[in-house]
Amino acid sequence: MLPTENRLRRREDFATAVRRGRRAGRPHLVVHLRSGATDPHAPGESAPPTRAGFVVSKAVGGAVVRNKVKRRLRHLMRDRIAQLPPGSLVVVRALPGAGDADHAQLARDLDAALQRLLGGGAR
Repeated sequence: MLPTENRLRRREDFATAVRRGRRAGRPHLVVHLRSGATDPHAPGESAPPTRAGFVVSKAVGGAVVRNKVKRRLRHLMRDRIAQLPPGSLVVVRALPGAGDADHAQLARDLDAALQRLLGGGAR
């Protein structure tokens, strides 16, 4: 499970990541990354934590399938959140094929998208 301080919850934060961040598309996922965004809601001078949110629409499948995809994506992001710069906002949007993808396929797509967004991969 993704820790509470690493969860993206506010609508404005989702919008900021999607509208102002960079995007990398893969066959099952689209990942939006807003690097080092400052959090206006966080008190103090410390660097805000990296936060991730997930969008899984009804096009992916029924409620059971959508929740399964969200659980898998949260688990995958938990292991990868430390790779991202502090204060980053990440939105992972599942595409319709994600409901049929297995855990390894989602992991490959997420890794490839993050690598591209962090500057390590080609288009």
